[in-house]
Amino acid sequence: MIALTRRTVIAGAAALLTSTSLSSIALAQEETIKVGILHSLSGTMAISETTLKDTMLMLIEQQNEKGGLLGKKLEAVVVDPASDWPLFAEKARELLTVHNVDVIFGNWTSVSRKSVLPVIEELNGLLFYPVQYEGEESSKNVFYTGAAPNQQAIPAVDYYLEELGVEKFALLGTDYVYPRTTNKILEQYLKDKGIAEADIFVNYTPRPFRLVENRR
Repeated sequence: MIALTRRTVIAGAAALLTSTSLSSIALAQEETIKVGILHSLSGTMAISETTLKDTMLMLIEQQNEKGGLLGKKLEAVVVDPASDWPLFAEKARELLTVHNVDVIFGNWTSVSRKSVLPVIEELNGLLFYPVQYEGEESSKNVFYTGAAPNQQAIPAVDYYLEELGVEKFALLGTDYVYPRTTNKILEQYLKDKGIAEADIFVNYTPRPFRLVENRR
C-alpha cells in the first residue's frame, strides 16, 4: 500500500493539471476558426455572389498570412445555395450543425437573408450580411453591414426636396422585398414632408429572377 502524504497528493494533482493543460493547449493549437461562406456559386445570382465568395477567400488568406486571429488560423467552409432561397436556410443549418462554423458571411438578396434568419436565431449563430438592406428587421445574431433606407434613400430624398425643390416623385423598382419595403418607407416620408399622394407615383416591374414571396 502506498502511503498518501499531503506532498504526494499535491504533486499528483500538479502533474494531472499540467498534463491536462498541455493537452488543452495542444488541442487549441490544432483548432481553427471556421468561417462559413454562404453565397450562390450557381444559378441566377452567381454573377453577383461569386465575387463576394472570392473576396472572403482572399481576406481569409491575407489574415492567415498575418498570423490568423486570436492565435488560430481561419478556415473557410464554402457551400453553394445555388440561388435557391429555401436552400439558403438548409445550407446555413449545414454550416452550423455539420461543419460547426463560428461565423457565417453570406446572402445577397433580402429574401435569402429572411430565409436564413430563423435558422441563425434558432442555433444562435452569427451572420454578417454584406449589402444594403431595407430595414424593418433587427436581430442580435446578424451584423447588417450595409446602409438602411434612413442612411441612404432618405438623405437622397432630402436633397431633392431641399436643394432641388422637387415636388413630384416616382418610386420605382422590381416587384421584390427590398424595393417594396423601401418605397413604402419613402412614400410615408414624402407624405410627412407635405408631398400630396397624387404627386407620388409608385410602380413595379416584374422581377427578373425567381423569388420566394416574403414581403413585409
